[in-house]
Amino acid sequence: MVFIIDIEKRGNLCKTIQLRHGDGGIHTSKLINDIFYRYFGNPILLKGRDSAIFEMSKGRLAYSTDSFVVKPIFFKGGNIGKLAACGTINDLTVSGAKPLYLSAGFIIEEGFDIGQLERIVSSMQEVCSKTNTLVVTGDTKVLDRGSVDGIFINTSGIGSIYDNYNPDPIGIGDEIIITGGIGEHGTAIAIRRYDLNIQGNIKSDCDSLTNILVGIKKFLPHVKMMRDPTRGGMATSLNEIAEEQGIEILLEEDSIPIADEVKGVTEILGLDPYYLACEGRMILISEKGYGEKIVKTINKLENGKDAVLIGRVVDKSKGIVCLRTTIGGKRRLYALSNSMLPRIC
Repeated sequence: MVFIIDIEKRGNLCKTIQLRHGDGGIHTSKLINDIFYRYFGNPILLKGRDSAIFEMSKGRLAYSTDSFVVKPIFFKGGNIGKLAACGTINDLTVSGAKPLYLSAGFIIEEGFDIGQLERIVSSMQEVCSKTNTLVVTGDTKVLDRGSVDGIFINTSGIGSIYDNYNPDPIGIGDEIIITGGIGEHGTAIAIRRYDLNIQGNIKSDCDSLTNILVGIKKFLPHVKMMRDPTRGGMATSLNEIAEEQGIEILLEEDSIPIADEVKGVTEILGLDPYYLACEGRMILISEKGYGEKIVKTINKLENGKDAVLIGRVVDKSKGIVCLRTTIGGKRRLYALSNSMLPRIC
C-alpha cells in the first residue's frame, strides 16, 4: 500500500491505529493528511477549518444523518464505508434532493488495521465521486481496545430539493414500484456473519440511488413517495407509509422480485426477505397510470433493470399492507416487531 511505504520512508512504521492517532497531535494530523485528505480532498475540506463554509443555491434543502455499525464491516458487495456514504446519500435522494455535501465521523478501535481503513475511506470516496458529492468536514476518535467493534461511522448530508419537489397525498389506485430485488443486502450480511459455506453470487445491493432520481426527473410531479427500505425491509417501509397516509396497500406476491438464491438462503436461516434491509433499492409510489412509464424509464438505468410494479393502493383510512399470494389468497404483512438480524447497517 502506498500509504505504508510513505510511512516507512519516514522511519515511522505504523500499520494499525494507535491511541495517539486520536489525540489531536501530529499523529492525528498525519492520519488525516495521509488517509482522509488523500481520498476526500476538495477545496472546502482542505481549508481545514472547524466548520465547512460553502455557498448554497436558493430553494429548499434536505438534511439527514445516520450512524453505521454493520457487522461484519466487509461483506460481498461493499463495506461499512460504502454503506455509510450510500446510506446518507440515499436518504437525501428519496427526499427528492440532489446530494451536495457530507460530513464523516469515524470512531475507531485501537489496533484497527490502517490498510482496512484506507479501503473503507477509498470506497466512500468512490460513491461520492459517482454522485458528485463532497465530504467537506469530519472527525476522528480513537478508543481503547474493546471499546469499539473495529470501526463505526457517522455521516450527515445536505442536499437541494429538485424543482421544489412537493408530492401530492397518496390516493386510491396509485401504484407501487420497487427498483430491484429485495433481501440481498441482509442475506449477504448473514452469509458473511455466520461464515456459511454457500456457493453462489449473492452480494449486497449496496449502491447509490441518485441516478434513479435523475433518470425519472420528468416524472417527479407524478411521484408521491420515495423511500429506501433499509432496516425492517420492504414490508416495514410500506407499513410506515400506509400508516402515515392512512391507506391500504395491496401487493402482488408474484410480482415482487426475490432472487432464487436469496429465497434459498433465507429459508435455511429462517429469515423473511420482506423484512431484510435493502441498501440500494427504492420504493416509489406513483400517480395512477404512471407506474409502467416510470418502470420502463428505470429499467434503462444501470441499477434499475429489475424495477417492477408490485402493487397499488386499494383503500383509504386503514393504514395496512396486504399481500395477494401466488395461490390467490390474501394475508396481511405487518411491520417488523423484532429485529431478525441486528447490526445490518
